[in-house]
Amino acid sequence: MPVPGPAVHPPVPAAAARGRAPGTLSAASADTVGDSVAVEHLLVHRGKADVLQDISFRIPAGRITGLLGPSGSGKTTLIRALVGVQRITSGQVQVLGLPAGDPALRHDVGYVTQAPSVYRDLNVLDNVRYFGAMHGRSRADALEAVAAVGLDGFLRRRAGDLSGGQFNRVSLACALVAKPKLLFLDEPTVGLDPVLRADLWAQFAQMAAGGTTLVISSHVMEEAGHCDSLLLLREARLLAQLTPAELRRRGGTDDLELAFLRLIQAGEGNQAGPALADADAAGTPKGRGGKR
Repeated sequence: MPVPGPAVHPPVPAAAARGRAPGTLSAASADTVGDSVAVEHLLVHRGKADVLQDISFRIPAGRITGLLGPSGSGKTTLIRALVGVQRITSGQVQVLGLPAGDPALRHDVGYVTQAPSVYRDLNVLDNVRYFGAMHGRSRADALEAVAAVGLDGFLRRRAGDLSGGQFNRVSLACALVAKPKLLFLDEPTVGLDPVLRADLWAQFAQMAAGGTTLVISSHVMEEAGHCDSLLLLREARLLAQLTPAELRRRGGTDDLELAFLRLIQAGEGNQAGPALADADAAGTPKGRGGKR
């Protein structure tokens, strides 16, 4: 089922995370106002392999943060850790000031997975109303969520009779109806046509303008330009945290995919990722991420 309600942790500088009890953050990170997620020295092992290696970062509230990297880089595992459904080996993760997965976050954190879990035998509206009812939302809220994903012409259509892209959009509507403060979306635009993809990004921008924090994973670097800040993953490591404008500047090109490749080739992953504030200081506006 879609899970409109896990949690995330505000990223924290990597300096002083050692020597504290698991699940706690430094005073500086815990008291920082305006961050929705804080992560310190996150490590996830699976078998003998490191799936995530010593990752630390912050995500400010009311922004769109893109989680980008090739398939297998650890994007889904990172989102699961932020939501609180992934067992972590070590490190600290906090979301909206609470440990990831805390029951108190259920109504404030939304999560849309790559594999949508929608009731195939229910129609579109009933699916969204069902999940909305879990959060005290009305029929009007459900209709608004359905319209936001462009399915208002399919209200009475059985979910099982929809195309793959439409089915994914039902899952998204089931998360949107809860009106979460923090929303995680794992590859939400896969299988969507360019027009609907543009419409969804416009909806995401409107949500962020209203104060919602969004973390959106993608392996399509073209979508990075819609984000305020980027977390670039490669081979289980955080390569960098920066803005799209900063990525273009470092890569010496407006092509974000080429800039990402140049970042890898230049070995900048050794810098463990500049903070968003550093990118802003370089002259990048804090609006919707620069060039679209």
